[in-house]
Amino acid sequence: MPPDPIRLADTAAWLSKARLDLRSAAVDLAVSPPIVGDALFHCQQAVEKAIKALLTWHDSPFRKTHDLVSLGGQAVEIDPSLEDLLREAAPLTEYAWKYRYPGEFVEPSPDRVTPILALAKEVVEAIATRIDETSR
Repeated sequence: MPPDPIRLADTAAWLSKARLDLRSAAVDLAVSPPIVGDALFHCQQAVEKAIKALLTWHDSPFRKTHDLVSLGGQAVEIDPSLEDLLREAAPLTEYAWKYRYPGEFVEPSPDRVTPILALAKEVVEAIATRIDETSR
């Protein structure tokens, strides 16, 4: 039986937005001087949206949140093989807000953000692969 076209479109939209956040993070790091806080925000957003794509694909409702621990827990219930990767990505939750508003936070150097972007890419691709495998 082919997948529900609406669920397929909604899932694809979440993944598209996740990939756009990855591109935005890469652009933020490529400009001079790098926009580090914004890059970190987009890394968090990419992971969040990828998880929401997986939950959408499996018709699993989720609340409006940026909490990667909560969303990741729901995703692991669907696919336990994601547990280690999502546990590694969970600390990115704070980037949804940490550098978005004025405060006393010191942004990390751009070279510390590069592995975070790599992790976000890994999460997005791992989830996209799993969705692709189950859509056949």
